[in-house]
Amino acid sequence: MIVTKRHSLRIAAVAALGAASVALAGTATAATPAVHTPSAAVAHKTAAVKATITAKPSVSSVGAWKLFRVTGKTTGLKPGSKVTLQQKQHGTWVSLPASVSTARDGSYSLGVKLGLKGKNELRTVSGNVVSAVFQVTVR
Repeated sequence: MIVTKRHSLRIAAVAALGAASVALAGTATAATPAVHTPSAAVAHKTAAVKATITAKPSVSSVGAWKLFRVTGKTTGLKPGSKVTLQQKQHGTWVSLPASVSTARDGSYSLGVKLGLKGKNELRTVSGNVVSAVFQVTVR
C-alpha cells in the first residue's frame, strides 16, 4: 500500500480528533458527581424510615394518685430519646412531668400517677412523633 501525503494527513486528523474526544469524555466524567455516594445513600435510607411510637397503659382504670405504667416501643428514633406523657386538658394537649429515655432497643416504661378523676385521654410524644391516643379512667 502506498501512503500519500493526503492519506497521512487524514490519519493524523482522525487520531487528533479521537484523542480530543477521549480527553473531553474523561473531563466530563470527572466533573459529573457519582450518583451513589455512600453519604447520599445513607441520607436516603434515613429519610425513608418513618419514626413511630406506641403506648399501652398497664390498666384501664386506676384510683386517684395510684401508680400505673405506660409502656411502648419506638422505631426510627435514636436510643436515649426522651418520651413524654401528654394529657388532653380542655381540648389542649399538656405535657405532664412524666418522661423517660428510651432503651437501646427503643422500648420505654413510664411510671404515672394521675389525679384528674374521670376519663383521661393520654398519649406519648418524642419530638414531633406522637403515639395513638389511649384512655385511662381515674376513680
